[in-house]
Amino acid sequence: MPSHTPSGFSRRTFLAAAAAAVTTASAASSFGPAAAASAVAATTPTAVTDPKALRWLVFDHHVHSVYSHDAKYAMTTILDQAQRFGVDAIAFTEHSNVGHANVGGVFNAAREIEAARTARPDLLVFQGLEWYIPAAEHGTVLVAPGPRVTEVLRHFELTYDGKLNQWEKPRPNTSDAADWLQHAVDGISWLGQQRKAGVVDDVLVLANHPSRLGIDSPGELRAWQDADPDVFVGFEGAPGAQASGLAANTTDRSQRGEYENSRSDYSFPGFPTSAYRAHGGFDWMTAVVGGMWDALLSEGRRWWITTNSDLHLKNFDNTRVGDFPTGSGWDNGATLANFNRAGRRPDPVSTASPQGGSDLWPGEFSRTHVGAADKTHTAVLDAVRAGRMWVDHGHLVAGLAVTLRAADDTANTATLGGTLRVPTGTKIEIVIDVEPTTERNSAGILPRLAHLDVIRGEITGAASDRDTMVAPRTRVIELRDVSDRSGSAFQIVIPVGTADVDGYVRVRGSDGKVHGTGPRGADVDPRAPQPHAAGQGNPWLDTWLYTNPIFVSVR
Repeated sequence: MPSHTPSGFSRRTFLAAAAAAVTTASAASSFGPAAAASAVAATTPTAVTDPKALRWLVFDHHVHSVYSHDAKYAMTTILDQAQRFGVDAIAFTEHSNVGHANVGGVFNAAREIEAARTARPDLLVFQGLEWYIPAAEHGTVLVAPGPRVTEVLRHFELTYDGKLNQWEKPRPNTSDAADWLQHAVDGISWLGQQRKAGVVDDVLVLANHPSRLGIDSPGELRAWQDADPDVFVGFEGAPGAQASGLAANTTDRSQRGEYENSRSDYSFPGFPTSAYRAHGGFDWMTAVVGGMWDALLSEGRRWWITTNSDLHLKNFDNTRVGDFPTGSGWDNGATLANFNRAGRRPDPVSTASPQGGSDLWPGEFSRTHVGAADKTHTAVLDAVRAGRMWVDHGHLVAGLAVTLRAADDTANTATLGGTLRVPTGTKIEIVIDVEPTTERNSAGILPRLAHLDVIRGEITGAASDRDTMVAPRTRVIELRDVSDRSGSAFQIVIPVGTADVDGYVRVRGSDGKVHGTGPRGADVDPRAPQPHAAGQGNPWLDTWLYTNPIFVSVR
């Protein structure tokens, strides 16, 4: 990963230069004693310091059904599988399309979701949207249930969607770049206004698969959150489509997450070639210690990561897309025109052979664990906004609790997403409680956590260069082997140094099967996740977990 921002004029550098002009003014982080007021200070969610006081729910926030033009399952099928794999909350985030917005898809989906809430009271079901972010990639829009959800989603889709409004990729070196970024900023701001006005109880936005095409520039990421930090809270730390290297249609190009691309005319030029590949199944922006995610955290931004199934087509599934009508006005086959006419795909049809597909069922492989105050839709969104989340692949562990505390005052603690406030010079330590997995996953593997890594960074204030994607003061400070700790729950306490400056601490772990030196060198990350060879990405043989950070504020 380069340690500088490359020069040169392109569509992406033009866009980044314009970002500050279309967003709220940037200011230094407020977490240090000498820092200025933060431009990204968000509403404070429910304050919690003890993770054991929370209900840890598995939440898949990015799932597609027959109401998306490229998916094939009925909602009931998806919900059956989600409950089979222990999902507690799920969001149907159908793609923006004419058939969704104007042919009744959004309303018909809402009726099915409402019926599911009645039939499955133990499962929290959200209606959302996969937004084609103007000038960029996709995003998840999540809305708490209420009488005006479909109205808000449809208006947002028609007014601010990049695909429907032909704002998907700006022409290089034109003012479209800035204009279309402004549409994205306006859309996020509009959602925030609906929340503040009480039109909807709550709404959140997360960027999806941010490195997949290399078109989510660092400046855009910052601009989206600056538009409304109560609404835009982070990105997928790991994409869905994790089985693309283990599917009936796998090729010699297949990569986990369908990260099979390379730099294009629309890409941000500062991204290295490695950014277009998943690392241990995680997005490059998350996986590189001292990289893009840490660059955002080091500004003091409350920037969180998630993971999800992004279910479209289950790998090795024996059903195909159902048959659309034939005759006047209908195309032959499962075309977008047919979808837009019908407003949904037909229910799938059984076949005698496995079909192509890159996905795993919700909760089967990718899990986001959300620490909610109670089991309600609004409590889940409140927990996501607070960053009380950790993620794992392959059921690597059954449970995880993390707190940061003052070594000489163990009652002074903070948990994921929170802030530990201590006097300057205080020794601090991290407490990690692990519940090992005791049952085999759906691949027949009994997962075993091999190590836990503690990562520490400093808060250095808002970046003067909006395209900065390096946090030079962030590094792995502890490598702890836990391969002999299986079966019973265990706790480890790790000193993490002295709190002399504002900063943050986060945790990472894996099954220990694949690792190597990180892009920023062994002194920063000696045991980093790695890309895999094309066509060889069996996700079950390289699994990781990540927590969101805990911040430290000195006084």
